[in-house]
Amino acid sequence: QVQLVESGGGLVQAGGSLRLSCAASGRTASSSAMGWFRQAPGKEREFVAGISWTGINTVYAASVKGRFTISRDNAKKTVYLQMNSLKPEDTAVYYCNAVNEATMSPSRYWGQGTQVTVSS
Repeated sequence: QVQLVESGGGLVQAGGSLRLSCAASGRTASSSAMGWFRQAPGKEREFVAGISWTGINTVYAASVKGRFTISRDNAKKTVYLQMNSLKPEDTAVYYCNAVNEATMSPSRYWGQGTQVTVSS
C-alpha cells in the first residue's frame, strides 16, 4: 500500500501556473507508475497525466497535453505536476495515485487531494 499526500494547490488567475507535489510513502512508492487525477464539482474523477516508474514514459489527457508536465524524483518519492497556461476549466481537486502502468487505472487508495481554483 502507498500513502499519498498532495500539496501545492491554490487560487490562480487564468494563464497562470502552479506546481503540485505528491509525497508517497510505502514499500512500492518508488517502483510504481503514478498518475494525477482531478475531480471538478459535480463531475466524475478523471485521469490527467501518468508517468512510468522509471520516469521515462509519460501520458496525458488531451485536455492538458502541451500545458501540463508530470515528473518524478524517486529518491524523494515525490511526483510533480507542473501546470501552465491554466484555464478556469482546470478548477478541481487534484489527486495522485499509484496506477497500473499499462492501463493507467488507479489503485483504491487515495490521498486527500489538493484544491486548484483558476479564476477567469
